[in-house]
Amino acid sequence: MQAMILAAGLGTRLRPHTLRRPKPLFPILDRPLLLRIIADLRRAGYRRIVVNAFHLREQIASLLAGATDLEVQLEERELGTGGGLRLARPRFTAEPVLVVNGDIWHDIDYCAVMAQHLAAGNDATLVLHDQPRFNKVLLTPDLAVRSFAATDADLAGAGEGARLLAFTGIQVVDPALLDLIPEGLFYHSIDWYHQLIRLGYRVQAMVAVNHCWTDMGTPADYLDLHARLLGFGAKGRGKPTHVGTGPVIVPPGAAPFFLGKQVRREAGVEFADWVVVGSRAVLARSVKLRRCVVWDHVEVPAGTIAEDTIFSG
Repeated sequence: MQAMILAAGLGTRLRPHTLRRPKPLFPILDRPLLLRIIADLRRAGYRRIVVNAFHLREQIASLLAGATDLEVQLEERELGTGGGLRLARPRFTAEPVLVVNGDIWHDIDYCAVMAQHLAAGNDATLVLHDQPRFNKVLLTPDLAVRSFAATDADLAGAGEGARLLAFTGIQVVDPALLDLIPEGLFYHSIDWYHQLIRLGYRVQAMVAVNHCWTDMGTPADYLDLHARLLGFGAKGRGKPTHVGTGPVIVPPGAAPFFLGKQVRREAGVEFADWVVVGSRAVLARSVKLRRCVVWDHVEVPAGTIAEDTIFSG
């Protein structure tokens, strides 16, 4: 099976942090998100993986250097999701391609997605779910996708049983249809899907339920993901859903604090609620952190008092 990870975005809503690292390399519990996505694909049986890169592309190329089952597509200009897919067309065989966004944390089963695509005989299968903040995809009762920028008015005119759902960033496509995307141009994959729908191709949905999913699009989203992984969800303290590497320290009666390897903590350092500190980070004297993520190799200056903050360098 073959897959592509879309990792070329600029991440403008996460600046200044994305001026230091591309969004797919943001650490989640001290591990770059991109490495988790690749590991999940490998476990699911994907043996041919393409990763495209544009913004700070040399960092992605360096991280993945030497992997024999990976091909990094270095893009010299911004091509968008559709343009990146079109450029990768010669890298694919004729079998369906699983495409995933490189900035999404989730636990959706890649094997189940491909199995449903093959069983349904679709030209494209998009994984949708109910996320009111993002629900814009118009879906008919028979799971046909009709629009990607639908409104409540569109829903009202679509007939009984139609609904609006959100795109998870996970999809399976027939690579031959990528030939419909113009070569060498910036192009949105959504425009390609609208073209497929107009031409009568079978663009269907798989609806995901009972899963975890986070669009890591803003600093608040990034922090909230860590809060939920360590057990501080919207309803307050709960059971941590720990995914990642490194020790998780949860003293009796205290909040969870995730520390990577060789973290240096000087005198007077205090944590509250939850805190994540990456490997080889330095917390200088009298630092006080609440609901913060400190990236690896970053030094937090003495006397810093912060909450709801990302320390990226």
